[in-house]
Amino acid sequence: MSGPLRLVDLTLPTPEENLALDEALLDEAEHGSGPSEVLRFWEPADLMVVIGRSSRPDREVDADACRRDGVPILRRTSGGATILTGPGCLMYALVLSYELRPALRAVDVAHHVVLDTMAAALRPLVPRVRCRGISDLALDDSKFSGNSVRCRKRHLLYHGTLLYRFPLALVERYLRMPPREPDYRGGRDHGSFLTNLPVDAAAIRRALRGAWQTGEPVADWPRDRTAELVAQRYARSEWNAGL
Repeated sequence: MSGPLRLVDLTLPTPEENLALDEALLDEAEHGSGPSEVLRFWEPADLMVVIGRSSRPDREVDADACRRDGVPILRRTSGGATILTGPGCLMYALVLSYELRPALRAVDVAHHVVLDTMAAALRPLVPRVRCRGISDLALDDSKFSGNSVRCRKRHLLYHGTLLYRFPLALVERYLRMPPREPDYRGGRDHGSFLTNLPVDAAAIRRALRGAWQTGEPVADWPRDRTAELVAQRYARSEWNAGL
C-alpha cells in the first residue's frame, strides 16, 4: 500500500453537491496518474431521500409525503435500495484502488473486506456490531448502516450510512417497504428493523480514521468536477426521477 488514505471531512451546502462529490472523488482517482484512495465524511443539514442508481422511486418512496414536507428525492451513482438520511446520520465514502487491493475486483469480496474493517473498528465502541446480509452493519439483528458500491476500471466507490442519532420514526413516513430485503430482516417494518449506534459522530470518525489509516483532513477536493456533475446529473429531474 502507498501511504495513508486522503481524508476529506466535508459537507457541502446542498444535497446535490454532496452526492456529486462522492462521484467526483471517484472520477478524480480514476483519471489520475496512479492509484488514489480517499475516506470522506459528511452529514446532511436537512432530511433527504436518496434512491439507488436503478431504484424505482414510485415503489420505494412516499413521494406525496416528501412533497408535503419539502424532502428532496435524489438519485446516487451506486446501486442498492432507497435510504432516508439527515442530521444524526453520518455518511461516509471510500474510494479504493484495485491496484493496491486487487481482491476488491470481486464485488462480494469488496463487501466483505470493507464491512469487516468497519465492524472491527466500531466493536471497541459497541461490541455487538455485526456484518449482516450482503451489505449491512447491525447491532445484533437491528440495522444501523446500509452500504452500496460503484465499480470503475481502476477504483471503486464504497459508501453508506451510519445512523447514530437519527429520528428513526421518520423513515416510516417517507419510505415504503423495500422491494428486496435481507433474510435477517424477517419482514419487520422500518421502525422495528433500524437502530442508532449509541456513540457520537466524533467517536465514529476517530474509529474509522484509525481503521483506514488516514492522514489529516485535506482542503483540496474536485470542485470543478463536482459542479459539472450537479449541472449534468444531480440537479436534473431526468436523472433523479429516472426518466
